[in-house]
Amino acid sequence: MKSSQSLSDLISIKDLSLSQLTSLLEKTKEYKQFIKGTTRYSTELQGKTIGLLFYEPSTRTKCSFQLACDYLGAHHLSISKSGSSFVKGESLKDTAWNLHAMGVDLVVMRHPVSGAANYLSSKLTIPVVNAGDGMHAHPTQALLDIFTMQEYCGTLKNKTVTIVGDIRHSRVARSNIHALNMLGANVRLVAPKTFLPKGIAKLGVQVFTDIREAVENTDILMALRIQKERQLAGYIPSLGEYAKYFGVNNKNITNIDDYIIMHPGPINRGVEISSQFADSSLSVILKQVPNGVAVRMAILSTLLGGIK
Repeated sequence: MKSSQSLSDLISIKDLSLSQLTSLLEKTKEYKQFIKGTTRYSTELQGKTIGLLFYEPSTRTKCSFQLACDYLGAHHLSISKSGSSFVKGESLKDTAWNLHAMGVDLVVMRHPVSGAANYLSSKLTIPVVNAGDGMHAHPTQALLDIFTMQEYCGTLKNKTVTIVGDIRHSRVARSNIHALNMLGANVRLVAPKTFLPKGIAKLGVQVFTDIREAVENTDILMALRIQKERQLAGYIPSLGEYAKYFGVNNKNITNIDDYIIMHPGPINRGVEISSQFADSSLSVILKQVPNGVAVRMAILSTLLGGIK
């Protein structure tokens, strides 16, 4: 039976209290310093086994969880959609139960269906970490984004964060909005109307359809990946048209001295962001990547009760 008092899963940022969110960020800071040291491996989770169940492709998230396991001394089993019994018709529930029966202590899962992580959690007594489920949530990405923002901007209270891109289909945007609201930031969203979900303003955000207006007096600018299939589905006329009006490039962004630029990756250069901006001194995109390892170490340690 999972505890209702302590953190037993990480399915959504909305499941965290402010103190739990703050605690994970503080723990991330400790782990970032630890892995910078000469001895980056510990025995904190020695004897633990983590199941990495990825039904969608992943580079940064999956690799950072693998490194987090290695640095904490845990074993990990990596299972992909094509390499599992899913192709033979096995259900998600049966796959998870079999992993549990083998002695897996925690499951990290990415899945294309919104709500899949919550469903899995309801079927297991071991912790479940949501590594992205459909359009619903990506809490570990939001945590590393928030940690990176705090590194460069300090407190986020009253800071303005502008997110540009496909808000409608983005689990990253949803998770970041919830975390930023908890920390007192001002959130702006800018996108074509077709990329803005109905009722999004109810989340306490400002909504724009003009990127030049949206970035005025902002502190942090985050671009989201534009999936190429969205053009085929008719959400945008073309990728070039999107880049012309909403891309982070020198035509749309002129005064960039006062804010940092972020992107959760992978980047479509020349679409949501130009190389000039992605590779500039204001970009912290590559700084986000190592922070992902430290964040995921903090999550695994917290859920499995690791002690340094």
